[in-house]
Amino acid sequence: MSRNLPAPGKPKAAASKPRRKAPDLADMAQAMEWLMQRVDVERLGPTRAAQDEIKLDRMHRLMTLLGDPHRAFKSVHVAGTKGKGSTCEMTAACLEACGYTVGIYTSPHLVDVRERIRINRQLVSQSDFVRLCRTVAEADARLEPLEGDATYFELLTAMAFVHFAEQAVDIGVIEVGLGGRLDSTNVIVPEVAAVTSISLDHTQILGSTVELIAREKAGIFKPGVPAVVVNQTDSVIQVFRDVAASVGATLEVVGREIDFSVRTDPAAPGGPRSRVSVFTSRNSYEHLTVPLLGEHQAQNCGLALAILDKLSERGFKTPEAGVTRGLATVSMPGRMELLRTSPRLLLDGAHNADSIRCLMRAVSTQLHPDSMVVIFGCAADKDINGMLKELALGADKVIFTRSGNTRAADPKDLARIFTDASGKMCQIAPDLAGAIDLAKRGVRRDDLICVTGSLYLVGDAKMLLNARARSS
Repeated sequence: MSRNLPAPGKPKAAASKPRRKAPDLADMAQAMEWLMQRVDVERLGPTRAAQDEIKLDRMHRLMTLLGDPHRAFKSVHVAGTKGKGSTCEMTAACLEACGYTVGIYTSPHLVDVRERIRINRQLVSQSDFVRLCRTVAEADARLEPLEGDATYFELLTAMAFVHFAEQAVDIGVIEVGLGGRLDSTNVIVPEVAAVTSISLDHTQILGSTVELIAREKAGIFKPGVPAVVVNQTDSVIQVFRDVAASVGATLEVVGREIDFSVRTDPAAPGGPRSRVSVFTSRNSYEHLTVPLLGEHQAQNCGLALAILDKLSERGFKTPEAGVTRGLATVSMPGRMELLRTSPRLLLDGAHNADSIRCLMRAVSTQLHPDSMVVIFGCAADKDINGMLKELALGADKVIFTRSGNTRAADPKDLARIFTDASGKMCQIAPDLAGAIDLAKRGVRRDDLICVTGSLYLVGDAKMLLNARARSS
């Protein structure tokens, strides 16, 4: 059922007429061409131009011009360095299984931009995507010249908020794009704010220490809004406590104030799985199976359960039976995704040292390959030394390549750094197709090929492998 949005806010007299004509977007191709003309901070990397585009004033103005759609639905807001996408997916699936209509907004996408905007995990239709793009383009054309053009991410965020408002979702689960404090999603006032694990990433923009990065992520905390975070180093938790106190938010840590435990079920179907328990004064979630592979996903699942508990305090019904059903439906493309079985081919978008370490451990403990060949490519601005150090500890063979992302590191540079640091041999493939073919020639039935280092590389792999499957 659709909801009529409030009338668009009245702009100042100087902006009563468009400063430029809004584009006439007829189809997906035209919509994407228009969007891709805008600054895309995700692809720019930590440049001065990217930093200059990270602001909130323009997003607030865009929301006003659209009638403040972000205020028309309740929401959950999730930030963090790693695990925020997984936490969002688990939270959304559980809420859907409990009977709610759930919007979910995540980034980046792997294959289709519409993956970012879903309701009950169904992609927004192409016709709706084009219509939403036209709606947002008309508002964008009314921005003041000094406000500048909205970015690619701001426009998509606005489209998601309009869509969720129009479709009258019961709740939106919103993933932060970059940082938190100045991210364009931070116009919302959620029912619950959550932060996943913090590690070094985007250091040129967010700060050079985990404490500085944590402060930026905690920028999503709001007065009177409960905040929940995963347990981590004392210095990071203290930052969270300081920010929460300064804005008037209550903060609870999963594993400290919130009773949390995890155990491994070695006899679970498909191999060992983590089971988690979260107990509060209101809810008992006991020995629930974590649906995603990797020990690190237990922490993300615990955080999702803590979010559900806080929502139950604010009027949502989240019984254990519904939550259990919801978790059983969760899957995450591009995160420990086993795409092929002969030979086994795993896709994982790990893109910092901590994520690579978790991936290597998860492969060893849960997939047990005789040998693992890693196809690796990453952005040039990432912690290359840290990632390659972890890769050397877990991979039996490494093939370096690159994605189509303009920020991608040169495979020759990656190979040189890897060999100099580890003393191990490696191979280079100029493109992903060549890397996969090279890997397949060197594996046996019980071996594993793993594509990792970048979500862009993983997305390219999915498109390539799907295209090959269709043509075979």
